[in-house]
Amino acid sequence: MDDVTLARAFHVLAIIHWIGGMAFVTLVVLPLACRVADPHEGLALFESVERRFSAQVRLSVPVAGLSGFYMAERLDAWARFLDPAQWWLGGMLLLWLLFMTILFVVEPAIGVRLLEAGRSDPAGLLSRVARVHWLLLGASAAVAGTAVLGAHGLLG
Repeated sequence: MDDVTLARAFHVLAIIHWIGGMAFVTLVVLPLACRVADPHEGLALFESVERRFSAQVRLSVPVAGLSGFYMAERLDAWARFLDPAQWWLGGMLLLWLLFMTILFVVEPAIGVRLLEAGRSDPAGLLSRVARVHWLLLGASAAVAGTAVLGAHGLLG
């Protein structure tokens, strides 16, 4: 097995964990939390799962980026990011940058304060969090789908 194949395996596994986990939170945890009779208990459920997943995804998102950058460097593929026919590569990079910013800048800076402020209206907070998760999941699914199609020459 060569180094690029190993990097691709790490890349795909990291993305499966990252986006698969986000899908679980969005499609299972948040709807369950929103349906709990006591909204404070629903918020506590969401916070518990999100805290555990957030710690894990703080590893998988950087691994996805590092392996992607390694492959781009190793394959000397940087020029592909400027090729309009390879636009999906930029999509992957932008999605990765968005999540790195959320995980390592936004959440640490304001995440705790938003959760604390939301305790007075936990149902409203859960609803807003669910909408953001749906938006991020939709963007992630679109980027992942187009990246697979693009990697197989079906988009340009």
